[in-house]
Amino acid sequence: MSRRSKQRKQVFEHIEVIDAGAKGKTVAKAPDGKVVFLPNAVPGDVVDVQTFKKRKAYYEGKAIVFHKLSDKRTEPACEHFGTCGGCKWQDMGYGHQLFYKQKEVTNNLTRIGHIELPEVTPILGSDEQYFYRNKMEFSFSDSRWLTLEEIKSDKDLGDKNALGFHIPGMWDKILDIEKCHLQADPSNAIRNTVKSFAIENGLEFFNTRNQTGLLRTMMIRTSSTGDIMVMIQFFKEDKVKRELLLDYIAEKFPQITSLQYVINEKANDTIYDQEVVCYKGADHIFEEMEGLRFKINAKSFYQTNSNQAFELYKITRDFAGLTGDELVYDLYTGTGTIAQFVSKQAKKVVGVESVPDAITAAKENAQLNNINNVEFFVGDMKQVFNNEFIETHGQPDVIITDPPRDGMHKDVVQQILNIAPKRVVYVSCNSATQARDLALMDATYKVIKTQAVDMFPQTFHVENVVLLEKR
Repeated sequence: MSRRSKQRKQVFEHIEVIDAGAKGKTVAKAPDGKVVFLPNAVPGDVVDVQTFKKRKAYYEGKAIVFHKLSDKRTEPACEHFGTCGGCKWQDMGYGHQLFYKQKEVTNNLTRIGHIELPEVTPILGSDEQYFYRNKMEFSFSDSRWLTLEEIKSDKDLGDKNALGFHIPGMWDKILDIEKCHLQADPSNAIRNTVKSFAIENGLEFFNTRNQTGLLRTMMIRTSSTGDIMVMIQFFKEDKVKRELLLDYIAEKFPQITSLQYVINEKANDTIYDQEVVCYKGADHIFEEMEGLRFKINAKSFYQTNSNQAFELYKITRDFAGLTGDELVYDLYTGTGTIAQFVSKQAKKVVGVESVPDAITAAKENAQLNNINNVEFFVGDMKQVFNNEFIETHGQPDVIITDPPRDGMHKDVVQQILNIAPKRVVYVSCNSATQARDLALMDATYKVIKTQAVDMFPQTFHVENVVLLEKR
């Protein structure tokens, strides 16, 4: 063994796991005082750690021996936990998950943003801790991921086909899923039935490395209205096999209201530049929220936890403090759900978004809901959201902003400061970038309220809503 690998790989014995950190990893302290990040432990565990990476300020490692199990632990519900990377926190009790999510948000705002916080409102947990997602995407593979136990066993492993999820960090490895706890029935039944039928009828599963096979991905969307959308992505056109599968799905699951497909011959499986063909039923499903109906097609973005999205939007509207006289700007409006949700209490809402399809959907949904006091515009935020735009559409009283994970471009932050509305409501799925943006606004705006919302139980993700008022 080289000297270098000796230095890099070490074993630390009887280390207590003390905290949960970013991206679902837990934190321990090495004997030399450096932090160790672990993917497979729970705060309160006492473990032996094998390190596999050494950095200047920290180690990355794995717990290899458990001397004491934490009282924060719970039994994971899913048989795939630990191999599938979807739900990293299933082994931690839900109350403890909420504690660490809240702590991360507060730490980010105070440490990164150096923001003076009001009394922090407790995080809003989710009533449903499993089966809460309205959208799942599964991948087909002809060479499924084998677990260590399978590799070591002498058993015949049978066929290698898989319909499931990517192994974290491996673009070409798919873990076959028997039962997923994230989407309600009939999601598991549809996936397992499609897989069995495809194998029985010789429909080839995709091979990512060789770019061969027929079946690529399957998306299932469900909604609170009872609608179900299924979309199969094929690598090439084979009319006989395609119709064989789609007819079988339609016959076996008559409750599917939208059955669609895509023929995608390119190297990656994103569908945004592909034609989606409606095979049976409608080319969309409906989601409903407080009497508003939202039409969702295969490419639409919609919050994946419908019930918690409703709670998130109610908090956003409450923070906006609308009386009916305000002009509201909704930045990064997506398909305009927040804009329409607050429109009843505003004089007018102006939504801006860079994705043309999303704005088309936003306009269509506003029409569907007979909302006449919203306007939507498409374009890159930092270019569209300029002085000319403000002169044309008016000086906003309130700005609601819900940017992607990277947060707002500094030019957009500067423009908000130039306009200086009396209130800004900042919705974020990444409190680290939110904190960075809030720091830029701190001289002009004071944080009045902050509310974390758990949209994704069993994972480390958390949304946060902040109300800013002019100092």
